[in-house]
Amino acid sequence: MSNDIEREIVNNGLTAPRVTPEHVTSVIADEIFLNPTATLTICVLTLTNGFTVTGESACASPENFNEALGKKIARRNAADKIWALEGYLLKEKLFTGEV
Repeated sequence: MSNDIEREIVNNGLTAPRVTPEHVTSVIADEIFLNPTATLTICVLTLTNGFTVTGESACASPENFNEALGKKIARRNAADKIWALEGYLLKEKLFTGEV
C-alpha cells in the first residue's frame, strides 16, 4: 500500500480493525532473493507462521536489469500478497468474534 493511501485512511479517521502497513511488515520473518536468469528477480518472504509468499520482477531487455530495483519490485509484489492473506484472517476473526 502506498504511503499516500495510508495517510488518507488515517486522515479520514478510519479506525475500525484493519490490516496496516506496520502489521504486514511485522509478520515477515525472513526474506531471500534469487536471480535465476539475467532478467528475473524472485523474492521469497517467510512469514512468522512459516508460510511463504513470492514476488517477481522481470525486464524484457537484460540491459535494463538493475539488481536493487528488481529486488524492490519483487519484494513489493510479494508483500502485496500478504495483504490479502492478512485481510482474510482479520475478516475471519471479526466473523467469529475474536476481535
